[in-house]
Amino acid sequence: MRRSKRRGQGFTLVELLVVLVILGLLASLVGPRVMQYVGSSRTETARLQIADLATALDLYRLDMGRYPNEQEGLSALVERPPGEERWNGPYLTKRAVPLDPWGNHYQYRVLDDGGDPYDLASLGADGAPGGSGENLDISVRD
Repeated sequence: MRRSKRRGQGFTLVELLVVLVILGLLASLVGPRVMQYVGSSRTETARLQIADLATALDLYRLDMGRYPNEQEGLSALVERPPGEERWNGPYLTKRAVPLDPWGNHYQYRVLDDGGDPYDLASLGADGAPGGSGENLDISVRD
């Protein structure tokens, strides 16, 4: 009788500590794996957004006969540049230039090397050129 009464009162401190140790071990094994998936999904999101921006830039070029210059930048995809009558935008469905998945602006620059007309890139999680892993730069050329 005494034993069944004690069982109904709850868990002992040792039982709670064992459960906490098991949960800690599981978190230490699963946590890094989950964070790896979060990092790779941000990288993939940046690639998809760059592809969407590249498509919008191509539509802009079809209407205007040129890509936006560096002063106009990507904002020319959502706002009519001054004095441009042929502009038929906005060229982005959300009517705003998105930030990259890390909250930074995409880098747009016009190239004059006779190859690609522009470069469009995200500087990755660190927001600085170069890097590896989640800090790796992602470009329209990739």
